[in-house]
Amino acid sequence: MKRRTFVHLTGAAAATPWAAQADSQPPPWPTRIIRLIVPFGAGSGNDIVATLIAEPLARALGRSVVVDNRVGANGSIGADAAARAAPDGYTLFMGTNTTQAANPALMKKLNYDPIQNFAPISRIANTPALLVVRPGLPAKTLTELIALAKAQPGRLTYASGSAGTIVPAAMLTRQTGTFMLHIPYKTIPQGLNDVVAGQVDMMFTDMATGIPQVKGGKVRALAVSSLQPVAALPSVPPMATTLPGFELVAWYALYAPAGTPQAVIQRVHQEVVRIVDSPAIRNRLTHLGLQPVTSTPAELESF
Repeated sequence: MKRRTFVHLTGAAAATPWAAQADSQPPPWPTRIIRLIVPFGAGSGNDIVATLIAEPLARALGRSVVVDNRVGANGSIGADAAARAAPDGYTLFMGTNTTQAANPALMKKLNYDPIQNFAPISRIANTPALLVVRPGLPAKTLTELIALAKAQPGRLTYASGSAGTIVPAAMLTRQTGTFMLHIPYKTIPQGLNDVVAGQVDMMFTDMATGIPQVKGGKVRALAVSSLQPVAALPSVPPMATTLPGFELVAWYALYAPAGTPQAVIQRVHQEVVRIVDSPAIRNRLTHLGLQPVTSTPAELESF
């Protein structure tokens, strides 16, 4: 009886300061579905990593985490959608070096500020680019590819699906004095599919996207853009073996819209670090050619 009376009185607000204070408290978080915006297409490395993180994060938070692919404009459409989202804890963003670092330099107009519009949560992983060629191309090594490009200027083609796949190709042609025809695609998987089909000669692809095609014999891997070989493809040499100093490593990191409550940031950070550092997820990321890396929000902000 006393309990029912107490509930009734507090429910009726009872005109007490304590009741008013209780009613003003925000509801516990989360109470509904959380959206994880991915700025690149399904099957891209960014998407694969986000999907890998989303399921255990949903279990930890007790609410569904839905991956929302917002594709286009070199990742800026997805980044802009995340930047404009309500900072209520129900939108997260899987950012990359493309959206947070390259786009401000590459694009004349950017509708978001990669620093002011985002609250950093944690780094997730580093990833080199993987240079692959169509199986029928008569080049078994990077040295042979360079020789072929020099012998046939403008005849070889390369695909791209983001700044992270354009930049290493530009570095390659600049360092070797070669010219190849650039064929841009909306997403990395679309470009890679045409390399598999023999419609395009080569591509620098995400590790997570390219490794299954390499292991399946659909494309031939010539090099990785990190200074050291990747554990998932130990026989594939670094670009720097042939072109000294060649290095390009991309990264994935988790953000929220600026202004998201600090309590939410800390909770997501705690869970994401635990997930990425778990043996199962670390092993999965490593097998996809990625290097798992976590950080504090402050470390990501200054990265």
